Amino acid sequence: MSAFRTTTGRAFVRRAAVLASALAVLGTVASCGTGTSTAASGVTTASDAGDASAVTASGRTAELATARCHTSELRARVGGVDPGAGQRNFPVVLTNVSSHACTLYGYPGAAFVDASGRQVGPDPKRSPGDAVRVALEPGESAWAGLRYSAPGISGARTATPAALLVTPPDERDSLKVPWTAGAVPVAGDFSSVFVTVLGEGTGP
Repeated sequence: MSAFRTTTGRAFVRRAAVLASALAVLGTVASCGTGTSTAASGVTTASDAGDASAVTASGRTAELATARCHTSELRARVGGVDPGAGQRNFPVVLTNVSSHACTLYGYPGAAFVDASGRQVGPDPKRSPGDAVRVALEPGESAWAGLRYSAPGISGARTATPAALLVTPPDERDSLKVPWTAGAVPVAGDFSSVFVTVLGEGTGP
């Protein structure tokens, strides 16, 4: 009777050990499966967040890049003369002095004025050219060419302006730049003044 109990007890212990081992293996497999699922989910979530951030950043860049530069956000100056073939050429430079990006597109307005603010001569004519949208980060510049025939050669009637008024594209307010380059043609043959479309940089 005692031998039977001993045998039966040993068999029960072995079965319990086998069962415990099986449960342990199943637990390990289940744990591994859960870990894999969690990792995959984390990668997907991170990717989605990254994509969303990229889209948001792209949207901000596009918004900044399409905002027009206003007169109050710009500073104007006239560069040095570049003489050649009886012509006098000047770069008219617009610089972004704001804290954000903006764009310029097309031709600037320009007009010579005397000390009292009265316009001297007709408005400059637009030289043919393909307009491009120029994006300006803070501190960056765009320029347009101002050109006319040298009065000493053309024989045109002249006047000496006190300033050049520069109006950014699609704006109403102008920037006043002192004019120090002497007489300009205002009437007669070969008296036209020409302005080009805006391009990147500060001159040719």
